[in-house]
Amino acid sequence: MNKKTIKDIDLKGKKVLVRCDFNVPMDENQVITDNRRIVAAIPTIKYLLENNCAVILCSHLGRPKGEFKPEFSLAPVAKELEKQLGVKVKMAKDVIGEDAKRLASNLQQGEVMLLENVRFHREETDNDENFAKELASMADIYVNDAFGAAHRAHSSTEGVAKFLPAVSGFLIEKELSFLGNAISNPERPFVAILGGAKVSDKIGVIDSLLEKVDTLIIGGGMAYTFFKAQGYEVGNSICEVDKLDLAKEAMEKAKAKGVKLLLPIDTKVGKEFKPDTESKTVSWTEIPEGWEGFDIGEKTIEMFAQELKTAKTVIWNGPLGLFEFEQFAVGTNSIAKILANLDAVTIIGGGDSAAAVEKIGLSDKMTHISTGGGASLEFLEGKKLPGIEALQDK
Repeated sequence: MNKKTIKDIDLKGKKVLVRCDFNVPMDENQVITDNRRIVAAIPTIKYLLENNCAVILCSHLGRPKGEFKPEFSLAPVAKELEKQLGVKVKMAKDVIGEDAKRLASNLQQGEVMLLENVRFHREETDNDENFAKELASMADIYVNDAFGAAHRAHSSTEGVAKFLPAVSGFLIEKELSFLGNAISNPERPFVAILGGAKVSDKIGVIDSLLEKVDTLIIGGGMAYTFFKAQGYEVGNSICEVDKLDLAKEAMEKAKAKGVKLLLPIDTKVGKEFKPDTESKTVSWTEIPEGWEGFDIGEKTIEMFAQELKTAKTVIWNGPLGLFEFEQFAVGTNSIAKILANLDAVTIIGGGDSAAAVEKIGLSDKMTHISTGGGASLEFLEGKKLPGIEALQDK
């Protein structure tokens, strides 16, 4: 937690390599459809420019698997950065090739350039030492501000820190401060809401949170594994039969720790996996054969709302239903609205829950929305994030 930031180091006149998370969604015409991650990087970049740095930005985009693919080029990001920063952003044609090296060596104080997608090289995800060294050779200082990639030990997130003084940017500092305080020093009652499809994705998080929270609310697809673990039929609902013991253990652990574990008491089921399927709400113990659970029901929403009313700290990771389909977005949207009106610290743990909150326009009503789904999950689980560990301690 106690990592140096760009404020703890002498930057004046230095060339700074900044790892950002510009992994933004684009449509088929390479038009960015959500620029939040770019906007989130701006404060760090502006601070470096104000301190007369020459700024070299790098990021991954998608999964090009180690080869150049034009649809994964960061060129559209360079244009959006120019708009946000109000300065010219020079776009390199490669990552550690001639063009990148030439632009970097000629880069003056107050100028910005962007390297091409680091994942055009397989060496990036292999955390290849020579590739990291080549990246590092262009700069004097390394700044990691890509929280969304901090759980990966890649060349641009961890390897490069072996060759340059390495500190965090403002975004990582903010993420560590909000998530860290919520975990180590929460105002109570402390409630965690976990959704999403699979228990297997969240087992470590459930285990870790049961040591810390007063109440754990479980919804989404993984609730059906908990129903099945108690001996009830779940129809065609998503269910990890090989994880029933883990669900039972979690319920027993909650009991032993005196943590309130809340599961849905009714569920909205559908006939088929499509937006306009026939649907109805049933008790959690009476899911009919051939039907599939897609959302929490009204009684569950009411029960969760009652529990959240008194909460002072809430962490939410994972949607509570199939929010992509309008008729099954009611549970997720209702809980988002409840959190938006709470007098509490509300933290949304990235990924689909962040997308859901954004979709209904409630982002600015939350205390903090994490930029990293996988990274925030691993952080909540108590795992060490390689991209953070590699930075200098204060």
